Amino acid sequence: MSQRDKILKLRNPADPRPLVLPSLLLCDFGDLKTELYQLEQAGVEALHLDVMDGVFVPNLSYGLPVVKGIRDHTELPLDVHLMIARPEQYLTQFSEAGADLLTVHVEACGSPAEVVQEIRSLGMASGITLNPSTPVAEIEDALEYCDLVLVMSVDAGFGGQAFNPVALEKLEQLVQLRTERSLDFILEVDGGINTGTIGRCRQSGATWMVVGSGIFRQPSYSAAMAELNDLGSL
Repeated sequence: MSQRDKILKLRNPADPRPLVLPSLLLCDFGDLKTELYQLEQAGVEALHLDVMDGVFVPNLSYGLPVVKGIRDHTELPLDVHLMIARPEQYLTQFSEAGADLLTVHVEACGSPAEVVQEIRSLGMASGITLNPSTPVAEIEDALEYCDLVLVMSVDAGFGGQAFNPVALEKLEQLVQLRTERSLDFILEVDGGINTGTIGRCRQSGATWMVVGSGIFRQPSYSAAMAELNDLGSL
């Protein structure tokens, strides 16, 4: 099964539950293997990895060696979000490191449509994302080549920020565009997703929810996942 097929297999429009993807930015990297095991035991079906370069965003996280290390310890699909400048220079390396889905920022790409097409050509699922201040019009030319659109409800770069309701408006716009143009991309949302916001995001059209503190700062990953699934179901 190709990397892209692993991602597309996760789609089940008939399932009323959201797909909750833990953002590993807040996990315990000192005991990563145990963290991955606990997430799998909690019913997690895919993982979200935030790669930051300190250039495109004012923060540093982790890069290729950590992505590869995670791949070596889990078979779960890896949803890799590149918050980096000139992402087109690193697509092959992230594919080889084990990314199944690679998402790039429209703000970081000179030719977004070309970049997402290149991602697909490497066998990965293709994604594009935009910050809260970037209008949906900026990604319209790339949509037909995208398997996923990630709507940020916070500015990329730091975890723990408050949810910006502008994300709901963008999700609704993208649902309309998807219908009007007969497209088939997944809608994902990231930033401030927790028990208080996941329901609104689901109602606005998102089916994939990236969650950080709503899982990793809770006493039980299993209980947190169960509550998020319940509150995010239609």
